[in-house]
Amino acid sequence: MEQIMPWEMEEQMDEFFIPDYINNLADEVLKHYDFSVKSMEVVTTKHDKGGAIWKLETSAGPKSLKLLHRRPTRSLFSLGAQNYLVHVQKANVPPIVVTKDGADYVEAGGKLWFVAEWIEPLNPVSKDLEGAKLLCAALGEFHRLSKGYVPPAQAEVSSRLHKWPKDYEKVIRKMDWFRNIALAYSEMPASSHLLNVVDLFEEQAKRGLERLNQSSFHELIQHGKEYWGLVHQDYGWSNGQMGPNGMWIIDLDGVAYDIPIRDLRKLITGTMADLYRWDTTWVREMIKAYHETNPISPELYDLLMIDLAMPNEFYKNIKEVVYEPEIFLDDVTSSMIQTIVDTDQTKWPVLEEIKDDWK
Repeated sequence: MEQIMPWEMEEQMDEFFIPDYINNLADEVLKHYDFSVKSMEVVTTKHDKGGAIWKLETSAGPKSLKLLHRRPTRSLFSLGAQNYLVHVQKANVPPIVVTKDGADYVEAGGKLWFVAEWIEPLNPVSKDLEGAKLLCAALGEFHRLSKGYVPPAQAEVSSRLHKWPKDYEKVIRKMDWFRNIALAYSEMPASSHLLNVVDLFEEQAKRGLERLNQSSFHELIQHGKEYWGLVHQDYGWSNGQMGPNGMWIIDLDGVAYDIPIRDLRKLITGTMADLYRWDTTWVREMIKAYHETNPISPELYDLLMIDLAMPNEFYKNIKEVVYEPEIFLDDVTSSMIQTIVDTDQTKWPVLEEIKDDWK
């Protein structure tokens, strides 16, 4: 049987293109289930990784079919988490539909496939502060309910719990790469912009690592994986949605053990980037909404402040430069860098204002 590989996407291709051999495998996979399929519609593809999601209309109602792009043992970890959240914790997470043999998944093409209930109706929350608070409260609830998860014996354990210092060190190291690439491609439009700001962001990252090492981080991780539970890792306005009896959380295939505040930090940083400025009221209210469903200790709050102070947006948006500098370092990147710098300047007064909120 053909092994599933990432596929190329040409400019003129439909974004929902999936190679024929994968569509054929999908048909084979669906024969393992006790329903007949009336229609299939591609809703998402991860062509660069070899993953996809379909919406199915079936004789047993709407379902989703997912081709998980990760290693099968890693996918077992997230499927186990989904079952734990649904069956043990009664969380608003889509239940997995079992095969005719009672299995949670089908292995085909070297990857795991599974079917889940398609929750209807699901609607994104409004892109305003009220919506952001709903997202944060749902995230806190998800983190709290994920505590105590023990993966199936054959699953590969995914944990980021001990990796914070390494992650911070990587950010510092990459700043030097960015600098060297900008020097090597000095004729490109964005290179001078990058060189002008990289020292500033490198300094932020170094200060972050210093603060992390002086914080309670090393004591906090001693509590262990099950104590902290899972981070979603890709949580935002599309993966937390309003549905029957409250907020639902979907797309759990990237879950990992971690100190959960990392998800909240990403959500706040991303939301502020969308606003193009940091706003004290938004940040405070988002943290408060999360705290109401999953209480934040003073030590955790301190960690959140340290992580918010890292050059997260700069790093996230510039790290692509290492792949194709001659394409990446264009005028679009110049203006992106300017936007990131402008937004970053509004961050510091906000962090200063809220730093003692938990004292």
